[in-house]
Amino acid sequence: MNTSLNQMITELRSTAQVAGNKPVGKVDAAAGGADFGEALKNAIEQVNAAQQEAQKMSEGFITGSNTEANLQDVMIASQKASLSFQQMVQVRNKLVNAYQDIMNMSV
Repeated sequence: MNTSLNQMITELRSTAQVAGNKPVGKVDAAAGGADFGEALKNAIEQVNAAQQEAQKMSEGFITGSNTEANLQDVMIASQKASLSFQQMVQVRNKLVNAYQDIMNMSV
């Protein structure tokens, strides 16, 4: 079974190399590759920023301190923040499911 696993890994690497037309190995963020952890951190920060901006607009509208914001802008910002949070939760759920599937695999 170990040889078939090694053979499959070799085939996957060669396929990835052909598809990407570059050597397979660790992705180097300095060379233009994407770091998954950094991308996830940036996405979480963007969701947080959207929620904070929606909260700030809502408070400004309610107190009257933000005279430029109207109800439509406040509602749109709130819905954007809500949707981005829901999307982040779905991504988290998919990552947890993938992790559980990997942990349940027999090697």
